[in-house]
Amino acid sequence: MSKEDKHHRHEHHLRRCCGCLASCLLALVLIVAFVALVIYLALRPSKPSFYLQDLQLRRPISLGDPSLTASAQVTLASRNPNEHVGIFYNRLDVFVTYQNEAVTVPVSLPPQYQGHRDVTVWSPVLSAESVPVAGYVADALKQDVAAGFVALQVKVDGRVKWKVGSWVSGSYHLFVSCPAVLSAGYPGVVGGGGNNSVSSLKFAQPTGCSVEV
Repeated sequence: MSKEDKHHRHEHHLRRCCGCLASCLLALVLIVAFVALVIYLALRPSKPSFYLQDLQLRRPISLGDPSLTASAQVTLASRNPNEHVGIFYNRLDVFVTYQNEAVTVPVSLPPQYQGHRDVTVWSPVLSAESVPVAGYVADALKQDVAAGFVALQVKVDGRVKWKVGSWVSGSYHLFVSCPAVLSAGYPGVVGGGGNNSVSSLKFAQPTGCSVEV
């Protein structure tokens, strides 16, 4: 057998070995993915529950022309309803909207792991300093403030992962919306001209939130 024939046989043998190794690796990846899928489908992780427990104005809502200034501390609670699935909150941005328009700057919460059946509570401070708002939004908010009844939405936008044993899922989008009704003991507006502010608006009652994953 010539050297050239030996070289060709060696290359053929090497290709076969590489092909077998690649096939084994692919089969291993498929088996791991299949097992992970079976575990995921068997456990069927439920989405977390969110509750808005409190919203305290640290500074009265002040309306300019047309801008908004306010500061509030919100208390949000989240519960993991799963018995065997943990939840990683990779990123959570909290902000307040009025008539679907953001009226505070988003605040990012630190990453958090939530164990089985655990409850997590956050209390971020949300602020708005002369935030521009649409004219119709400013007019509607002035009317609500004057009436002593303001319906806001506290929203959470982030990413979550499921954890089963040592297996961690891919990242999923999380969106939470919590109704927050503020009311005054009596309708009262102080100030005048282009800058109106309500003297006393208080959170009406704790509420459940809608959750999308």
